[in-house]
Amino acid sequence: MSNAPVLVLGSNSFSGASFCAHMLGQGKKIVAASRSLEPIDALLPYKWKHNHQSNLQFKQLDLNHQLDKIISLVKREKISQVYNFAAQSMVGQSWEFPEHWFMTNAVSTIKLHNALRQLDTLDKYIHISTPEVYGSCKGLVPEHRKYHPSTPYAVSRAAADMSLHTFSDVYDFPVVFTRAANVFGEGQQLYRIIPRTILYILLGKKLPLHGGGHSTRSFIHIDDVSHATQLIGDSGNNGEIYHISTQRMITIRAIVEMLCEMMNVPFEKVCEVTDDRLGKDAAYLLDTKKIRTELSWEDKIELENGLQRTIDWVSNNLNTLSKQPLEYIHKA
Repeated sequence: MSNAPVLVLGSNSFSGASFCAHMLGQGKKIVAASRSLEPIDALLPYKWKHNHQSNLQFKQLDLNHQLDKIISLVKREKISQVYNFAAQSMVGQSWEFPEHWFMTNAVSTIKLHNALRQLDTLDKYIHISTPEVYGSCKGLVPEHRKYHPSTPYAVSRAAADMSLHTFSDVYDFPVVFTRAANVFGEGQQLYRIIPRTILYILLGKKLPLHGGGHSTRSFIHIDDVSHATQLIGDSGNNGEIYHISTQRMITIRAIVEMLCEMMNVPFEKVCEVTDDRLGKDAAYLLDTKKIRTELSWEDKIELENGLQRTIDWVSNNLNTLSKQPLEYIHKA
């Protein structure tokens, strides 16, 4: 239904909050839901990117414990599009309490899918997945179902993805999958490598660089990802997986070196090399021909421009951000 709001689950996440901002910028109505209360405004792009907050209603709902309320919300608001960003997302910490990751990312998520598939109002379910399900890769990786996850986090995400494939094949469940490269930008959680590096430089703190930062990644600005995600939701073919990535690959160390250069600080003064985390994959190099050809998407924000925007965001909010926790805090 064209006048019905879009449901964004996991709206407190960086990707979820940024997607809300993207949709509000187009005058869309949003129901945003996360298990925790909204964080500070500086970590919610929809609070300061657009003046359309009257089009967003926030609901504190926990996927693990309040599925019935989520489904009631979908029915009451006659929601036809659900974007699910909700997940336990930290890779390294998933080794400590893997059951928490499996409960949220597999069990509760599959319960959600099973409830949604029985609704006749649902036109599209957009499942925000991760390239971690592939495991460590060589060369450009096309979209496929051959999963080889190497961490509890990745296994839990792969389990939900595999279940969704069966729902798509057997029930014709209207799902599309997105898998994005390393996202970054204004509003990202401070324990992520780019905002953390910027903040540590500004605060004069030493940055631990796991394994020397030699893993290769594509870093893509969240605005490009949000645009792609909407395209996939609106025009992606049911059952299909879509990769979202730039074609520029760079090591994590090189990203940190770029930030040091842009902020006029010697790399050696900022970083100290530490042991790598368990099961860390060496590379995610995603083939993006499908989204570029089928949906005419292209990334538009150059890495350097995106990094400068993120530096400006941290600098302009330094007093507020410096008072926030700098490490990930796990919630069961």
